[in-house]
Amino acid sequence: MRTEQLLLRLPEDLVRRFRQAVPERQRSAFVRGLLERALGAENDDDSDPLYLAAVALEQDSRLTAEMTDWETVTVGDGLEEDPPH
Repeated sequence: MRTEQLLLRLPEDLVRRFRQAVPERQRSAFVRGLLERALGAENDDDSDPLYLAAVALEQDSRLTAEMTDWETVTVGDGLEEDPPH
């Protein structure tokens, strides 16, 4: 894999903490790991846990039926057409 050098500007206190916490020869791998986790795979929704959870919810027929029941029961709940004066 080809690599490329990247110049970042960070607050001094953050750089100091980073240097104290991560050994010198492990810093690139540390930052790479953080970026990979934060950004996910390129154009790969299949690895995003939130996306996968949303898809699973949409495909759950029992949950969909229950949500429909709740919507039917609660539509307008607490709202009156002609509130008392």
